Amino acid sequence: MREALTGQILQAGKAGRGKFAEDLQKAVTAARAEQGTRAVQIARPRGDLAELLDVTYPGVGLSDAVLRPDLREGVERIVIEHKRRAELEAYHLKPRRKLLFVGPPGTGKSMTAHGIATELGLPLFTVQLDGVITKYMGASASKLRLIFDSMIGVRGVYFFDEIDAIAASRGAENDIGEARRLLNSFLQLVDRDNSHSIIIAATNHSSLLDRAVFRRFDSAFHYELPTGEEARQVLKNNLLAFEKQKQEIDWDLVDERAQRLSQADLVAAAVGAARKAVLENEGQLTTDELVWALDARSQIHAK
Repeated sequence: MREALTGQILQAGKAGRGKFAEDLQKAVTAARAEQGTRAVQIARPRGDLAELLDVTYPGVGLSDAVLRPDLREGVERIVIEHKRRAELEAYHLKPRRKLLFVGPPGTGKSMTAHGIATELGLPLFTVQLDGVITKYMGASASKLRLIFDSMIGVRGVYFFDEIDAIAASRGAENDIGEARRLLNSFLQLVDRDNSHSIIIAATNHSSLLDRAVFRRFDSAFHYELPTGEEARQVLKNNLLAFEKQKQEIDWDLVDERAQRLSQADLVAAAVGAARKAVLENEGQLTTDELVWALDARSQIHAK
């Protein structure tokens, strides 16, 4: 495996991308050396890589994500396909690598990307779209090509969050020539990619995406706000230090207050309630702290 990876890096160097490939490999090596049970934030490499990719070895598994049963089954099937890739290839089949995550903010799209990387033991490369998009004609497309070239050099999970920033409909009112060129480049690069890396694109606004984007991906996964049971599980997962006290919580009332909140909101509420319990209630977590924190999150969205 290491020899194959080295060969791929050398290929990148021969193609005139030696410095980028070298920086990318150093970042992955550093991440692997520090890999533990928690996600590791790697010091940002210099040069082009620093502008385009953040590299981590996540410690969050799929078991940590609260997902609908059908969604979990679909994502776990992707992981199985990659773990058993050799069996598929024996029948001239390939695992699905190009995935589109669609749903409201804070519903678990990023966490799923982290979980897939963890389950497969791969680095997670989060694409920094603000580093990709520039005002100079052609420069953005060149940076995109650099990212797709790296997918061949270093296998990983490449996560494009808020992909609508570069893949909005070509018929949009604010459509300009450079935006169209960037979208066309993205579509072509996704089409041509034949690496072993996994490409995950996520959007909060599927209606903004150009219809051609959907055809480029092997599968689309739809995320929704958590149900009452799922919301309760998210809260419990983030209140592990209060295991005994959780048994005294009025969960029916909590469920009522948690309605229409995203997973990200629920995590923030759990942390806020825990902080209030420690600082204002001698470490005793009660229903009052949770309700207070959930109401505070709801008020943010009411404004």
